[in-house]
Amino acid sequence: MNARPGIQPERTAVIAIDFQREIVGANGAFAPMFHAELQRTGTIATARTVLHRARSLGMKIVYSCGAFKPGYPELVANIPVLAMVAQYQCLIEGAEGTAIVAEMAPREGDLVLTHPRVSGFHGTALDTILRGAGIDTIMLMGVATNLAIESTARAGSDLGYRTIIVSDACSTVSAAAHDASLESLEMLAEVIKSDDIMNMI
Repeated sequence: MNARPGIQPERTAVIAIDFQREIVGANGAFAPMFHAELQRTGTIATARTVLHRARSLGMKIVYSCGAFKPGYPELVANIPVLAMVAQYQCLIEGAEGTAIVAEMAPREGDLVLTHPRVSGFHGTALDTILRGAGIDTIMLMGVATNLAIESTARAGSDLGYRTIIVSDACSTVSAAAHDASLESLEMLAEVIKSDDIMNMI
């Protein structure tokens, strides 16, 4: 931990990924996959604390959400989890289930982007927006660790960002899958618990 450089709030963006009712809600389409582990780990409560601290420090807050037009004209179902979206008929733009859960609701000044693929960078203006704001460090949290978090982390690292995974503010289908993803990501990004991150600022 001591070898890591500090975090500069004005150059850092927190990216909250897929905190949507259909994905993290108790009654959402993906609840059978994710809800039990979210409850066990307290991921949303931790992520909410991170957001509160980040806002108080002036960090940029970005929400990256999966959403599609009715009929899914832009959805490419080559990836099983995206095929499930069409199968479940969920994550349609403007639908109640596509909204961000109340505990993680955006505030004035936050940015909300829609990602059509698994990564928050692919097919979005995220990279352009971050560079325009002078951001060179991204902190990722959300669902699922081994899907959108991992995909966004890999893309962000390739684009040259200092990429930090807030490990206890991420979750997926099981502890084993979560841990395996983080173990892999340790060679590409910094995997750090929320309390330790705040001590680096």
